[in-house]
Amino acid sequence: MSETLEAGDAAPDIEAETYGGEKIRLSDFQGKKTVALYFYPKDYTGGCTKEACSIRDGYGELRDLGVEVLGVSTDSVKSHEGFRDKHSLNFPLLSDNDKKIVKAYGVESASGSAKRETFLIDKSGVIRHTWTKVDTAGHADQIIKKVKELGLE
Repeated sequence: MSETLEAGDAAPDIEAETYGGEKIRLSDFQGKKTVALYFYPKDYTGGCTKEACSIRDGYGELRDLGVEVLGVSTDSVKSHEGFRDKHSLNFPLLSDNDKKIVKAYGVESASGSAKRETFLIDKSGVIRHTWTKVDTAGHADQIIKKVKELGLE
């Protein structure tokens, strides 16, 4: 397992599949948006549902601040699509079936899923903040507060 990345590190570029087979690359947002790249263990579980719904509810404000949110787990695109539909999620979830992304960011758990961690990446592709302890019910507020504090809006 690689070491977890920290503030000041360059964010590894990623490419992953989201809904309907669309591919999203982190570099697509470079120079355009701040990205909150959040990793979570599993669709449909209690903490992961709370976290996703918190982000769903705060997504409008995040977008207004120029932030794109990308959720990543090792679940399949099909699982993500069902999870999105069940909870009316309004942001992309990326499937990391081959675990390349969790390994690149050093967030692979002992069981092989993703640990719950979030990376706030500025427009130049540098990690500006990480959360290893996430308030699942208030994670959107944590991100909003930090974006404003760091002047990333």
